[in-house]
Amino acid sequence: MTRALIIDDEPLARMVVLEYLQAFPQIEVLQECGDGFEGLKAIQQHQPDLIFLDVQMPKINGFEMLELVDNPPAVIFATAFDEFAIKAFEAHALDYLLKPFSKERFVKAIDKFLSHSNTAPAAAKTTETLLEIAAQSPAQNERIVVKTGTKVKIISVLDVEYLQADDDYVSVITAEGAFLKNKTMAFFEKTLDPRHFVRVHRSYIIAIQQITRLDPYEKDSHLAILKSGAKIPVSKTGYVKLKQVLGI
Repeated sequence: MTRALIIDDEPLARMVVLEYLQAFPQIEVLQECGDGFEGLKAIQQHQPDLIFLDVQMPKINGFEMLELVDNPPAVIFATAFDEFAIKAFEAHALDYLLKPFSKERFVKAIDKFLSHSNTAPAAAKTTETLLEIAAQSPAQNERIVVKTGTKVKIISVLDVEYLQADDDYVSVITAEGAFLKNKTMAFFEKTLDPRHFVRVHRSYIIAIQQITRLDPYEKDSHLAILKSGAKIPVSKTGYVKLKQVLGI
């Protein structure tokens, strides 16, 4: 038996999926979820084999929800047209359904799922790659969604002072404190707006608007002094990048 969740803020869309799934008695729907917060809790509780996931949802969207899942299951996406989403799906998603979709198209997606070996590690790796592509969408890089205990916090990139490498995580530093995100520095360097964020050191990315001055340090390095008083090391290469962005 395949254990599944439906995560979509539209009741009609959830009803359609349930109706179409009647042709597949081997798939059991454990729960319907109306938003990403509810979906995240349901995934953690049920550890499903498959989720039907809407991309455009209030609060947090489907991509942001998946970023918070440690070992994501296989995913069949449902979405209205979105250039970055479709680009990501075509390369790396198990399958996606473009709303409104027919029963025939839905059946093809299920058949594809049933014919593939969807092991948890493979699903997690596929989803991780997909999210990196989707994160290049302008709508995706205006905020950072993190887990703080059992809660979810949405951080506007305007509130970010700097990011610091922290083992396998990245610490997102704001005036409220530090928040861990299960991503790499390379991910943020690729997805954050280079006009506003610069990787000044292998362990640091800083928000340009937070810099008050640059002080010489040892040899060819510098220290960036931020509005908060934080002193961030700037490597020789990072200093070159900063000068280009600042026009100095």
